Amino acid sequence: MANSSGLNRTGVLSRITVAAITAALVGTTTAAVAADAPQSAAAVKPTTTAPAASAASTTAAAADAELRFLGGVQGSTLYYYEPNGSGGYEAREWATGTWGSVKNAQQADNDGDGIADDTWIWYTSGTMAYAAGESSDTSFTTIGGGWNAYNKIVSPGQLGGGAAADIIARDASGVLWLYLGYGNGKVAPRTKIGGGWNAYNQIAGVGDLSGDGKADIVAKDASGILWLYKGTGDWKAPFTGRTKIGGGWGPYNYLLGVGDLDWDGRSDLIARDTSGKLYRYSGTGNAAAPFKPRVVIGTSGWNTYRLMF
Repeated sequence: MANSSGLNRTGVLSRITVAAITAALVGTTTAAVAADAPQSAAAVKPTTTAPAASAASTTAAAADAELRFLGGVQGSTLYYYEPNGSGGYEAREWATGTWGSVKNAQQADNDGDGIADDTWIWYTSGTMAYAAGESSDTSFTTIGGGWNAYNKIVSPGQLGGGAAADIIARDASGVLWLYLGYGNGKVAPRTKIGGGWNAYNQIAGVGDLSGDGKADIVAKDASGILWLYKGTGDWKAPFTGRTKIGGGWGPYNYLLGVGDLDWDGRSDLIARDTSGKLYRYSGTGNAAAPFKPRVVIGTSGWNTYRLMF
């Protein structure tokens, strides 16, 4: 297993980093599980009651946008990027050289403090592990195996009405599954969301993109059209029908929800094109037009990363 000591400044943020970001912000204005499905070692039932209806404004909903560092894996080396407070990132810092067997990773804010300081990782063996950012333990806890059944795994935040972050995973046949999170890294047995998700080559998003206070996702199809799936807060049907955002997204080979990168309280997206440029799409909190025009935040070299999270 990879050691998480180098991750304390990316997904699993150190207490010093959390304090620094907080200070900076203050200073700125039931489907059955198949035999080969991933294992779940959870001991208690997750909270599945949908949140009470709310007439929260865009501003109020946006206040929940998470703050995140960016992790990038080049070969077996993990680097991290600190947000610079202006919608981009500081120069990269080395974290650890032990990530050669890591296939995917996702950050989460399971304690609800607005900082994504928890991390799930998936190894090439199919094992899922987890590290809590406020734990004194320096290693990942093994959660279960069998995750090689999936070719895409994303944690967009809390989807099912509970307090903890959840996971969605797409299998080889294009079926999308929801795993409700318990807040300690463990997840409930999967629930089928629907089929046909192989139509998308990118699925991304963290938190609320539409301004209603519920976590959403976006998905890019082979023709370069980006679609919005608004969250419902209902674990039995976590997304509404898709809404077209726009075309021209074909040049991007990586989309990633990064929480609130520009520090305006709304969730944002970054996109990497085939030339290695990195762009920020700032969130608007408006479902009809969820992103502002793109801004270049990296001129070249971002194709070096096989994984970003």
